[in-house]
This record gives sequence, C-alpha cells and structure tokens, in this order.
Amino acid sequence: MNAIEQARQVLFARYGELENKADILKAPELRELYATIPNLDASERSAFGQAVNALQLELKSKVASESVVEKPLLPIDVTAPMDINTAVPSLLLAEQGSQHPLTQEIERVVDIFGRMGFVAEESREIDNQHHMFETLNFPKGHPARDDYDTFMTVEADSEGEPFVAPAHTSTMQNRILKKYYANLVDGEPIAAIVPDRVFRNEDLDARHEHTFYQVEGVYVAKGVHAGMLVATLQKFLEEYYQQKLEVRVNPFYFPFTEPSFEFALSCPFCENGCSVCSNSKWIELLGCGMIHPNVLKAAGIDPSVYTGFAFGCGIDRLVMMKHNIEDIRHFESAKLDFLRQF
Repeated sequence: MNAIEQARQVLFARYGELENKADILKAPELRELYATIPNLDASERSAFGQAVNALQLELKSKVASESVVEKPLLPIDVTAPMDINTAVPSLLLAEQGSQHPLTQEIERVVDIFGRMGFVAEESREIDNQHHMFETLNFPKGHPARDDYDTFMTVEADSEGEPFVAPAHTSTMQNRILKKYYANLVDGEPIAAIVPDRVFRNEDLDARHEHTFYQVEGVYVAKGVHAGMLVATLQKFLEEYYQQKLEVRVNPFYFPFTEPSFEFALSCPFCENGCSVCSNSKWIELLGCGMIHPNVLKAAGIDPSVYTGFAFGCGIDRLVMMKHNIEDIRHFESAKLDFLRQF
C-alpha cells in the first residue's frame, strides 16, 4: 500500500504542472501499479486492486471537475462587419413592411373554409414515403409514384426508405382522418384543410416552380357524394373571386380517389376568351374526387359506412389568377418592386 501512497503524492504533485490535466490519467506510475497486481499473493490482490482503482477514480474526478469550469466568454461586437469609418446603411422601417401576397391569400383561404366548417392543419416539410404514398393507395412499385418528381433525402427511415420533401399536402390526409376519427363516432363530419408548402423537381418557367403552396381539403361523413364536392368547391371559388362562376368536372385518374375529376371553372376575367384561359373560357384549376376506399381503410374508417371527398389546389395559381400575375417565380424572387404592389 505504501507504493500506492507514494504514487499518489507523485501524481498529484505532477498534476499541478500539467497544461493538459487529462494527461495525468496516462501516467506510467498508474500503469506500473496495475502491472503489479498479477504478481501479488492472492490474499492481497483484491485490496491492492481496489486501492489502485480508487486512486484512478480520484484523478478522474479531479480532471472532470476542472474541465467543466466555465471560462469567461468574450463579448461579441454586434457592429461587425460595419466599419467604424463607414456610414451605417439605411434599413427598411418595420412599419413599412407588409405581408407576402401568398401569406395574405392563405389567410383568406383559411378564413373562407373556416366559415364553411373546416379546421386548418399544418403539413410537414420532411415526411416519410409511407404517408407520401402508401396511405394514399400508392403501393411500392406503383408507376404513378414517378409522376411526382419527388425530392428525397440521403437520410432514411427505419425501413431504409429515404425521407421525402412532400410533393403534395395529401401526406397529411391519413393523419387527419385518424386525428378526427372521433368526430364520426359523435355523428360529426371530418372536415379539414391543409394549406402549406410543397416541393417538386420541376423545370422552372413562368408556370412551374420547385417550391409552391397547395391547399388540401378532406371531408368524410355518412352519405357524402360527388355533388357535395362540386358544390363545396364552387362556393369556395365564388367567395374567393367574389363573383358567380360556372364549373365543370372531367373524369381523371388519381390513385387516392375514385372516381377522380379535373375541376375547371369559367374564366373570371373574360366572357369570350383571353390569355389567362388560353381563349378557351375555362381554366383547369385543381384535382379532386371521392376518397378511395383503400385510403379510408388505411385510417381505420369503414368505407361501407362512411364516404368522403378530397381535393388539392395550388394556392400560387389562385393568387396569380386573382391579381393577373404572369410569372409564378415572382413569389420566391424577393423582389421589392413586386412585393410592394401588395
């Protein structure tokens, strides 16, 4: 034991001289003490080993206690990178700011649907493929998955599937149906919209952006039919554009609705054709349809008892039509001469 006490005095004396205090744990004296243990009598090994371990723990505690001592932080010069000899640039006054036109219109969309009994939910900017595809009746290997030009991350989920940047706000449909399932039990409908940002690997031009906004709508109850879908969308659009509109639905295909439709409205800007409607007097605006039974089943809803409709509409396009904006890229450009018009 005298050897341990002698080593302790030597180590603590050296500790004060070390710049890197953790180096004391690598001292040869400690290694020599541990090397001595196998050569001792069996009756001495246990006590000697415990004493050596106690010495090492004492050194570790001392190193740890000094490593957590907070060092004073140097103040940060908040004037950088402004040179003291340079005039501070004039900044925009906060009271001169305004909401982005998309923010203004999203609030209006939420207000209209809110008065129609719909609650608003937020989407996600990173999601998994389960909610992007499988819950919407896109099984693995389904060719329609390729139509969405989805951005994918390097990081993957527990099944090895890359996460995705949602290409539509329909990724929230399964979550909404589950969240508000109790409404159906209480005899109330599920009525929700999801206005949020989506992403697609698009070639940019005046009508296409890789980042844009979409509003998803979901309504489920007993006895819901396609006529209710058309009436809901027509009423929303008439309220949004503040005028009476004619609407038209054409058959289409989406994996998550059956039947599916393309929804068109009479051009609110002309009577005989114009550049907005390509002289057709009609504007194809959104996709919609009756929720597919498989989508209801994925959320634990019996499609033999309940039916519903869903729709997805590009908010950017609504705003472009409302204000006669010729290029969708203006929204993400941060150009003040554009933004100041709103």
